Order: sequence, then structure tokens, then C-alpha cells
Amino acid sequence: MHASEGGQAGHRMQVMAQQALSEIDSVFKHLGADTADRMCKEILTARRVACYGVGREGLMMKALCMRLMHLGLDAHVVGDMTTPPLGKGDLLIASAGPGIFSTVMALLTVAREAGARTMIVTAQPSGPAPAMADVVIELPAQTMATDEGGGTSLLPMGSLYEAAQLVFFDLISILLRDKTGQSADQMRARHTNLE
Repeated sequence: MHASEGGQAGHRMQVMAQQALSEIDSVFKHLGADTADRMCKEILTARRVACYGVGREGLMMKALCMRLMHLGLDAHVVGDMTTPPLGKGDLLIASAGPGIFSTVMALLTVAREAGARTMIVTAQPSGPAPAMADVVIELPAQTMATDEGGGTSLLPMGSLYEAAQLVFFDLISILLRDKTGQSADQMRARHTNLE
């Protein structure tokens, strides 16, 4: 590779990074004014929280669950062998960016029948999964459901939604930290030492 080619790639990377960051910023500019408050309230009033998502959305839900654990909350990832059952007073938070996944629909049914509250994080609030949930958190971003024909986002497929999830969930954790009167050091102290 010639040095000039490397320089061109580096410049292109910077241009693409600015576009991607601008797209993430646009998601937050279109976020409902009460979205963060509603999510925080549900989490703080829950006895126990279980988080679920598929694919890359599932990774973002695991990231959220980790932050909830760092806050000292009783939080679990659906599918882990140590995840306890949900019941009255508990909360299932599931991601369904495109508005429907068969596993999410099944888990919503199980959680509701057990008496737990349900929350869906989605980019398609009129989808079947949000219609079943007690609380709908909309992140208005391109997903796999809206990327056909190339979509409008520079980022492929559902990456804009997933990137927005990561930022949104970390910001939620900061709001929860403040609402519970904790410090960053208290959160850090709960991080695993088994790495």
C-alpha cells in the first residue's frame, strides 16, 4: 500500500466517523422528552430486572444488564443458567428493534403470565412486540426492518439502532446512578475481578 492510499483511507475514515456520529446524534434529537424518565422509573421500581435481545441487540442488552449490576440492582440476562424466575414486581426489558422477534414475543407472554411488567426497546413502536408491552421505549433509528434498498444510514443494517442503544443505556445508567445517590467509584467496586 502506498502512503497516499493510507492517507486517503484515514481521511475517509474520519469523514465516515463524523457522519456516523451525526446519525447517532439525530436519534437522540428525536428521542421523546419523557423516554429516559419512564425507563428509569420502571427500573427503579422493579424488584428484579431481566434483560433480553437477539444478535447484536442482545449484546447491547447484556451491556445494559451489566450496568444495572454495577448499580447494585438485581439484574440478569435471560438465558443465563443463574437467571431466577420473574414474577409480580419484576421487569422484563427486551429489545425488538424491528418491532418483532419470535423469541421476544414468547418471553413477553411468559413474563406477563407470571405477573411481571414488560418493557420493549424498539425503533418500531407500532410493531407486535411493543403492542404487548407495558412500556415502550422508542429509539428512532434504522434497523434491519428499514435498511432494505440500502437504507439511509451509513452504518450497515441495524448498526445505527445498536450504536444508539449502547450510548442510551450508558446514559440511563448515569441517570440511575444519580437518582440512587451513588458514585462512579461505587459502581466500579461492583465490577467483576474474574477477568
